[in-house]
Amino acid sequence: MLLMSTIASACTQTKISRTPYEWPDADAPVADIKPHVRTLHGDTVIDNYFWLNDYFKKGPDSAAVIAYLEAENQYTDTMMKDTEPLQAKLFDEMKGRIKEQDESVPYFKNGYYYYTRTEEGKQYFKYCRKKGSLDASEEVLLDIDAMAEGYPYYAAGGFNVSPDNKLLAYGVDTVSRRQYTLYVKNLETGEILEDVISGTSGGSVWANDNRTLFYTKNNPSTLLTEKIMRHALGTDSKEDVTVYHERDNTNYIGVAKAKSNRFIYIYSGGTLSSEIRYLEADNPAGTFKVFQPRMKDVLYSVTALEDRFLIVTNHHAQNFKLMECPLDRTGVEDWQEVIPHREDVLLEDVEEFKDFLVVSERKNGLVQLAIRNLRDGTAHYLDFGEEAYTAYVSANPAYETATLRYGYTSLTTPSSTYDYDMNMREKRLLKQQEVVGGYNVADYVTERLYAPAEDGTRVPISLVYKKGVRKDGNAPLLLYGYGSYGATMDPSFSAARLSLLDRGFVYAIAHIRGGQEMGRQWYEDGKMLKKKNTFTDFIACGRFLVAERYTAPEHLYAMGGSAGGLLMGAVVNMAPDLWHGIVAQVPFVDVVNTMLDETIPLTTNEYDEWGNPNDEEAYLYMKSYSPYENIAAKNYPNILVTTGLHDSQVQYFEPAKWVAKLRAMKTDNNVLLLKTEMDFGHGGASGRFDYLKEVALEYAFLLALEGVRE
Repeated sequence: MLLMSTIASACTQTKISRTPYEWPDADAPVADIKPHVRTLHGDTVIDNYFWLNDYFKKGPDSAAVIAYLEAENQYTDTMMKDTEPLQAKLFDEMKGRIKEQDESVPYFKNGYYYYTRTEEGKQYFKYCRKKGSLDASEEVLLDIDAMAEGYPYYAAGGFNVSPDNKLLAYGVDTVSRRQYTLYVKNLETGEILEDVISGTSGGSVWANDNRTLFYTKNNPSTLLTEKIMRHALGTDSKEDVTVYHERDNTNYIGVAKAKSNRFIYIYSGGTLSSEIRYLEADNPAGTFKVFQPRMKDVLYSVTALEDRFLIVTNHHAQNFKLMECPLDRTGVEDWQEVIPHREDVLLEDVEEFKDFLVVSERKNGLVQLAIRNLRDGTAHYLDFGEEAYTAYVSANPAYETATLRYGYTSLTTPSSTYDYDMNMREKRLLKQQEVVGGYNVADYVTERLYAPAEDGTRVPISLVYKKGVRKDGNAPLLLYGYGSYGATMDPSFSAARLSLLDRGFVYAIAHIRGGQEMGRQWYEDGKMLKKKNTFTDFIACGRFLVAERYTAPEHLYAMGGSAGGLLMGAVVNMAPDLWHGIVAQVPFVDVVNTMLDETIPLTTNEYDEWGNPNDEEAYLYMKSYSPYENIAAKNYPNILVTTGLHDSQVQYFEPAKWVAKLRAMKTDNNVLLLKTEMDFGHGGASGRFDYLKEVALEYAFLLALEGVRE
């Protein structure tokens, strides 16, 4: 979301008038001070706002916490009151670009074409199929619009049809804490079976007998994925059998099925190591075998072909390599190399077909799809032809096919779905996202730049803006970043973002270390005791864009969510004068306290990312950058903070504490706002239109800071 000002330029199609926004003279809430002492490794810290976790902990101050959050919401509403017409206009604009009556590209699986479709004015969708032909009559498997009625939040997923096509398993979350209840529907009668299973991750796997389901059971408090369960239809879920119990609370686990339907896999993995178990899907009562016992600092994943297993692993290969082994000898001593390790290419994944293998790679920060013919050994790459883009393997459930379904998008190219004939080497565009009201790609410019980091590392930046924007330092620019977990922030199209671009904003993505854009080392250099590289990279990108006259500090804005919200908190402490405004979405800003509390959902899974503060070196390092710990009496930029009361990834009290402490310590008169969605969690609203209200609020905040009123 880059903000670019459309000051006078002959090429600019629209002139935007700017009038300084008058913020109301309103008193901000002041959180009570209730000192809490933390002493660890000989270090004592007074936390005045520790009490704000009482709603989560069900403590005595629960009601006071809600009152404080509601007071902050009221203050935000008051301060943003004059932007309400602009918010409404932005919402209508963004909603107006959505094709309300639409249909996904159908995919073929086991005799049926599956797809979703949306209807005019409806927030959700219908999950449908047609037998044998797209001309066949439609069967609506689930009407999510009807199912969601009466719920402020509703998420349905994990759709999983039995091998005989007669049963559908699916998960539902109505609280937004990613705790799903599993249901099974008889597709012949329409009956919802009595097999209802709560506290799951939402997905499931059918055995080949059409009556056995495997699923992942979550811990109700920590939300960790703890057990893989086996359920027989018609039995009480209390009688379900635990087929695997993960004892390492730093690992995530899950269950999946081979595309060939021959095997069921159990995956257990953390940041540094993983382990696979497998079972013949024809023998659901059997015992899962360990593929290769977990090895220190070794990750691996498994794909089954007809006569062998393929293994993607970083065993003696930082950027991963592809190995293979016989179906009956799966230990590492029997792994043979197929694609060797390459210093300049990250091997990310493989997609199997009967006669082909599609290898997802990343080079120079961009995805490449390599097609390997398993019959004759030949290989070739797809050509995408843009400077910065996102390409990915899409839904390919069919095993015996020579057609690859893939997706493609860029900052200027709407999301597109292609079929690629791997024999003929021909691609066919099936669908491109329609931008209602018209969109001309020629009106926008995208670039790929490289900013020098503190240590000389070149950090990629992807950016987009509307033609006519002058690089004279007067354009507002929104710099987005994440930089954690090895997650890659590939450039993609956003119809909503046009509302910023058309008002003169430039939007840029900083591909900072901590992600995996430039290979596995890029991730390793932005985690644990090197985490500060993530923050200094982002600051370097901001300074580079200022130096290159894309913007100036008085027009430079930053945005990030979750771990990207940690980024926001860190960079405003480290370089507060560089930014005019910050949007911190569901920010992970109280790093030390959260990582010390194993009762907080998902904490122990994070030790390999941030470190375990029970270790003194890790404690002192994370304390040195944790946004909450490092608030000081100084000027800060304008800041909008968002959170959700039911957030399971970053609990509401982290941003609440951060805002409370900022209010007490900052020395400026800039705006500081906290907006808590009282019905939602980490991902915000569940409807396809409602989430745009949150986007409209964020955009209106940025536009108000630029003096743009319409």
